[in-house]
Amino acid sequence: MDPFALFLILLVAILLALNIAAHVRSRAKASKSEGLIRQSLVRLDARLDEQGRRQSEEASALRSGIDGHLSRGFEHAERTRGDIVTRLALIDRAREKIAELTSEVVSLREILADRSARGAFGEVQLRALVANVLPPSGFRMQHVLSNRRRADCMLFLPPPTGSIAIDSKFPLSNYKRRLDTALPQSERERAGKDFARDVRKHVDAVASKYIVPGETCDSAVLFIPAESVFAEIHAAHPELVEYAQRKNVWLTSPTTLWAVLTTARSVLKDAAARREAHAIQGHLRSLGRDFQQFEEHMGKLARHVRLAAEDVQRAQAAARDITGRFREIDQLDLGPASELPEACGDEQETRSASDGPRQPQPPT
Repeated sequence: MDPFALFLILLVAILLALNIAAHVRSRAKASKSEGLIRQSLVRLDARLDEQGRRQSEEASALRSGIDGHLSRGFEHAERTRGDIVTRLALIDRAREKIAELTSEVVSLREILADRSARGAFGEVQLRALVANVLPPSGFRMQHVLSNRRRADCMLFLPPPTGSIAIDSKFPLSNYKRRLDTALPQSERERAGKDFARDVRKHVDAVASKYIVPGETCDSAVLFIPAESVFAEIHAAHPELVEYAQRKNVWLTSPTTLWAVLTTARSVLKDAAARREAHAIQGHLRSLGRDFQQFEEHMGKLARHVRLAAEDVQRAQAAARDITGRFREIDQLDLGPASELPEACGDEQETRSASDGPRQPQPPT
């Protein structure tokens, strides 16, 4: 064979061997790269699974939070709706009460317009005030005086104050006309003057009817059953207040009458406390007299006990003397009994035999 051909064959073989080795090496590298790629893919899948799980958990937590917020929002909305319904019901009741008060104001206006109804209204208000402050024994409604005048209320206070009459009727017709805006200004001014004249006449009537010397105190109370009227008199007609003071008539409103009644209650309580104190003082005086008698009896008993003790001491001294005498007699030396003469003994026996048996003597 030709050496050149052999060389070519050998060269081709070497190249084939190198190509095969390169191919094998590339296949190994490819296998290794494929293994790395597979591992990377596995790790990527694991990370994707972990990320998916976390996102799932976060989505679940977010969904739970959203559900909780929605539930709380629905509950709050339901409570708000309930509060709105309740407040609407309260508003309806308040509207009904306002309507009732409006009708009551209209009826009150009608009461103030009618003289007899006005007197009854003032008397009812006066009775409620007095009954809420004073005890039943401290007042009497519709009390008749000795001059045959009937006071709406009589307060029974202890001396030096005495009884106080209260009148609850008050002229309000001209006062209402003065406040009527439908009337002309001149007529309203004339109504104001007529109102002042009515008040002055009523103060005179109260002073003449309900101040009775020797039966009531030197003052009476005129009850005005409206704070606005009371304020109007003091603001626009101070001369009426001075005139009433000169007539010893106290102008009072519901508030000021409450203060007067509270003072009267304090006076009644103080009088009751003084009565109780006097009763206690009387009982203490009686107890002192009883203790004085007890002291006298104890003195007499002490004297008797002292005399008895002295008698006992004298008896004990006498007993000691007698006991000493007996001891002295017992200590005397009389000698033996055998040395006594026999004749004496025979004579004593003969005397006993002749006398016979002795009868027992009755006890002395």
